[in-house]
Amino acid sequence: MKVLPKNFDDSLASSSFDSHEFLPVVVSESPSGDGDQNEGQGGDQGGAQSDTETLSQVDTPKMFKVLLLNDDFTPMDFVVLVLRRFFAKSEEAATKVMLDVHRQGSGLAGIYTLEIAEMKVMQTNQFAQLHQHPLKSVMEEDSP
Repeated sequence: MKVLPKNFDDSLASSSFDSHEFLPVVVSESPSGDGDQNEGQGGDQGGAQSDTETLSQVDTPKMFKVLLLNDDFTPMDFVVLVLRRFFAKSEEAATKVMLDVHRQGSGLAGIYTLEIAEMKVMQTNQFAQLHQHPLKSVMEEDSP
């Protein structure tokens, strides 16, 4: 292991340093010190077993629907604002979802992975509470 000072600079190379100014730096070298001894030998690593496992297929994550729920007090314009701000909907798409919420009791704001859906629900509910509206959003697992 070679040790270099924290703030090493060529202009400081001739200066003396206190021991507390040094950080360990590991310089990669082969164990035998003769470079790549296995180069050109078909990639054999000297019989070493790999601890990593290659997956043949990656599973797609579960998806979750974020739904806005109807109430009798939240203004329609506020629902459109939420859809545009937190769900990146266009004016037309936000209006359509807002009308679904109004007519059917709930509307689909989007489908996301678990962490994103949780964040969207939290943002929506906090924003509504901040503006003193009872608008609620929930998430439910999307069926495949």
